[in-house]
Amino acid sequence: MRAAASAALERYFGYASFRPGQDGVVDALLRGRDVLAVMPTGAGKSVCYQIPAALLPGVTVVISPLISLMQDQVDSLNDQGLAAAFVNGTQTPDEQSMVLAQAADGQVRILYVAPERLETGRFHDFAMHTPISLVAVDEAHCVSQWGQDFRSSYLGIGDFIRSLPRRPVVGAFTATATEKVRCDIVGLLGLASPQVTVTGFDRPNLYFDVINMERKRKAAWIVDYVVAHPDESGIVYCATRKETETLAGTLNQSVPQRPGMGAGERGPIAVAYHGGMNADARGRAQRDFVTDRVPVVVATNAFGMGIDKSNVRYVIHHNMPESIEAYYQEAGRAGRDGEPSRCTLLWNESDIVTRRRLLDSDYDNDRMTPEEQETAQRNRRRLLDGMIGYCRTTECLHRYMTRYFGQEDGPAAAGDSGAVAGTATCGACANCCERTFTTIDVTAIARNISRCVHDVMFDHDEQGRETTPRPVRRGVGSGKIVRILRGSQAQDLAWLKPERMPSFGALKDEPEARVRDVLSQMATDGHLVIADGRLPIVGFGPRAAETVAPDFRYEIKRVERRAGRSGAGAADGGRMRRLGVSAGAPSSTVFGAAGTNGPVDADAYVPGDEEEALFQRLRGLRKTIAQEIGKPPYIVFSDRSLRDMARIRPVTDAQFLAVSGVGERKLQAYGRRFMDEIAAFGGAA
Repeated sequence: MRAAASAALERYFGYASFRPGQDGVVDALLRGRDVLAVMPTGAGKSVCYQIPAALLPGVTVVISPLISLMQDQVDSLNDQGLAAAFVNGTQTPDEQSMVLAQAADGQVRILYVAPERLETGRFHDFAMHTPISLVAVDEAHCVSQWGQDFRSSYLGIGDFIRSLPRRPVVGAFTATATEKVRCDIVGLLGLASPQVTVTGFDRPNLYFDVINMERKRKAAWIVDYVVAHPDESGIVYCATRKETETLAGTLNQSVPQRPGMGAGERGPIAVAYHGGMNADARGRAQRDFVTDRVPVVVATNAFGMGIDKSNVRYVIHHNMPESIEAYYQEAGRAGRDGEPSRCTLLWNESDIVTRRRLLDSDYDNDRMTPEEQETAQRNRRRLLDGMIGYCRTTECLHRYMTRYFGQEDGPAAAGDSGAVAGTATCGACANCCERTFTTIDVTAIARNISRCVHDVMFDHDEQGRETTPRPVRRGVGSGKIVRILRGSQAQDLAWLKPERMPSFGALKDEPEARVRDVLSQMATDGHLVIADGRLPIVGFGPRAAETVAPDFRYEIKRVERRAGRSGAGAADGGRMRRLGVSAGAPSSTVFGAAGTNGPVDADAYVPGDEEEALFQRLRGLRKTIAQEIGKPPYIVFSDRSLRDMARIRPVTDAQFLAVSGVGERKLQAYGRRFMDEIAAFGGAA
C-alpha cells in the first residue's frame, strides 16, 4: 500500500518522497481509518487526500469553503493527470448535472463541493447512488465555534456523512487548530477513532516581523517595500474595503513601472479585492493576481482561504487581525512553495481600539442560542488578546506562534525565559535577529499580578493571613484583579474583602492600561489562564511557578519603534531582497530552509548570477505557456521547480524528472520546451 502511494506521488506530482507526516496520513486513509491532520500551510495537506483519491475505488468528495480554491485545485489536478471537477453555484443546473453524471460514471476521481451544496436535493440524490470512498473536509477548523473562522454551514457535514448508505473513510484537514478546536472537529464531524497527526505549526521559511507604526506612515512604508521588491508577488491585507481601494490607488500612482515589461504589458501594480465588489470584478482581480499580470493584491480578509498561488513572496498586514488563527492563515499564504518569504505586521494602539469595537457589534447566528452566541463573542475577545500579545511580545515570534497552538518544542525554545527571548534564536524573525524595539521591565507588575491571583483564591483575616480557600466558582475575572491591585473600593468588590489581601493597592501608582496589558501578556505567555465560558475566571497557567523564581524577569515592548526603517530595505542588496530579510537582519542568521529546524548559511539559498539569470528566463517561458493555456503560471511549475531546473539544468527526460515537482504528465506537457530553453542558455552544467 505504501509502495503504491509512493509510486502515485512520483507519477502525478513528481516528488520522490513524502514530506513529514504525509505518508502516515495517506497510509491510514488507504487502510480505511479516519484521520485528523493538522499541518501548516505549504506542508502539503492536499496531497494527503489526493493520493488516496488516485488509488481508492469510487469518488473522493472534497468539502471546501471557497469556490476560488476549487477552480485552482481542479485545474492543477487535471494538469497533473488526475481527473477532477467541482460543483458550485457558478454553474448552471445543467452544468452541475453533467459533472455529477460524469462522477457517477467513474470519469471523475475527485469532486470538490462547498458545504452548502451537501444539503441540496440534487447532490443528496447523487450521494445516495454513487460509491463514495473518501470524504475529505478541508479547512476543518471552520466547524468549531472556538476557532476564528467558524462557519455554521460546516455543522451539517456530520449529518451528511451519517446519511450515506455506506460510510466512507473521513479525513479532516486544517492548518490552524488548538487542542480545543481539534476536539470539536472530531466530535462534530463524527470521526471514528481517528488517527490524529499534528506535524507542527512552524513555517521556517517565513521571516516574521512586527512594526508599531503610526497610521499615517503605513502607506509610505508599503510603497517603499513594493518598490524595493519589484520582481516579487505580494498580498497586502487591510481592515476595511475603503482602505484596500485607497492603498491600491496609492501603489499604482507611486510605484514605478516594473522593469522588463513591454509597452503592451503596461498596467497596474496593484489591484483591490473586497467583498463589496461584484463577482466579476473580484474574479478579474483574483485572476490578474494569480496569473502574475499584477504583482500585488490589496485585500480584506475576504481574499485568501484556499488561494493556491505558491509564489507569494511577502504578506503585509496594514492593520492588526482579530486573532492569531486569522493572522496565521493570512500570513501563511506567503511561501507556499517553501521558498524564503516575509510576513510583516504593521500595527498601533488604534488598531486594538478598532478591533475591540468591532467585537462589541452585533453577532447573530441562527444556528446558535443566545447563550452560545455570548460564549462565542467572549471567545473572540480571548482570541484578540492573543493577537495583541503577539504584537507586544519580546520573545521569538515563531516560538510565540507555535506555543499558541500547543507546540512547546518550537524554535528558540531552549533558553527562553518569561517574555524575554533567550540566547537561542530562530534566525527567522525580527525579534530574534534585529531587536530594533525597546522594552519596559514589568517584572514587579507581573509578580504582583501573580500574587493577586493567588490572594483571591483565599479568604484573609484582618492581619492579611490566608484562612479558608474560596470555592473555585467564585473566582474573579481580569477586571477585578486589576482593580484590586490598584486599590479600588468599588462596592462590587466588597464580598472579597480586598483590603485584607497583601496585594491590595500594590500597583496603585501604575497606569491601569499597563497593568491590563501585562496581565493579558501573562495569559498569552502561559503564566496565567483565563477560563472559557460565561465566567472568564483568571487562574494560574503552566508557567505560573516562574513568576516566583528569584531569577524571573519579564519585559514587554514599548509601543514606540525606532525611526529610519523605511520600506524594509530599500537599500538592501539583491541577495537579501531574495531572502525577504530587511537590511538590518544579519546575513549570518538568515532563517532556516524549508523542512529544517535551524538557521543555515545565507549562501544555501542564494543562487549565483548565472543561475538567477536562468531562473528569470524560465519564469518568462512559464508565463508564456500559462498565457497560451489560460492558466496561472504556478500551475505550470512552482518557483521551487524553476529554481531546481536552474540548478540542475536538465536536458534529458530522466534529468527533468529529477526536478522537484515534475511528474510524468508535466514532463510530457512542458518538458521539451523548458529543456530547449535551458539548452539555449548553455546546456547542462
